Amino acid sequence: MGANTSSANVDTNASSSVVGGSAWRGREPFSVFTVLILTLLVLLTVATFLWNLLVLATILRVKAFHRVPHNLVASTAVSDVLVAALVMPLSLVKELSAGRRWRLGRELCLVWVCFDVLCCTASIWNVTAIALDRYWSVTRQLQYTLLARRRISNVMIALTWLLSAAISLAPLLGWGETYSPEQERCQLSQDPSYTIVSTGGAFYLPLCVVLFVYWKIYKASKFHMGGRRRNAVAPLPEAAQV
Repeated sequence: MGANTSSANVDTNASSSVVGGSAWRGREPFSVFTVLILTLLVLLTVATFLWNLLVLATILRVKAFHRVPHNLVASTAVSDVLVAALVMPLSLVKELSAGRRWRLGRELCLVWVCFDVLCCTASIWNVTAIALDRYWSVTRQLQYTLLARRRISNVMIALTWLLSAAISLAPLLGWGETYSPEQERCQLSQDPSYTIVSTGGAFYLPLCVVLFVYWKIYKASKFHMGGRRRNAVAPLPEAAQV
C-alpha cells in the first residue's frame, strides 16, 4: 500500500514536472540582448517622462514663457508625458508577457489603445501647429500680431485635442474591435475604414501640411534674403589720388 502510494506520488511529480517543463520551454527565454533592449526601453520611458515634466514645469514657472509659441510646446509636452506615463509602461508589460499576449483585461486594453492614439495624434498635430505658427510669423508679420497669434494658437490647440479625441474614441463607440479575449490580443482597430481615416488624419495629413509649410517658409526666407541683397547700398568708390 505504501509502495503504491509512493510510486503514485512519484508519477504525479514526474508528470507535473514534465508539464511545467514543457510550459517553460514554450515560453521564449529572455536573452541578454532582450534584457538590454528592455532596460533601454525602461530608461527611455523614464527619461521621456522626466524631460517633458521638466519642460512643463519650466513653462509654468517662468512668466516669459507664458506666450506663443510656448503654449504650443506645452501642449506637445502634455501629450508626451501622457505617453510616457500611460502608454509606454503598458506596452512594456505586453512585451514581457509570453507570446506578447494581453493579459490585463478588456478595460485596460481600451484605455491603452485610446491613450496611445490620442497622445500620438495630438503630438503630431502639435508639431504641425508649431510649423503653422512659424509660417504665419514669417509670411504675415504685420497681420499676425501678438493678440492674433495667441488667439489662433489657442484655437489650434483646441482643434488638435478635439481631432485626436475623435480618432481615439471611435473604436470605443463601436468602430472596429480592439480586444480579443480568446486570443488575448489587444491592438488598434483593424477595420479598413477606420484604418484609412485614422492613418490619414493622424499621420499623412499633418505630414503633408508640415512639408508644405516648411517649403513655403524656405521660399519666403530665400525671397527676403534676395531682397536684402538687392536693397543693399553699394560702397562708394575710393577717391582717385591726384
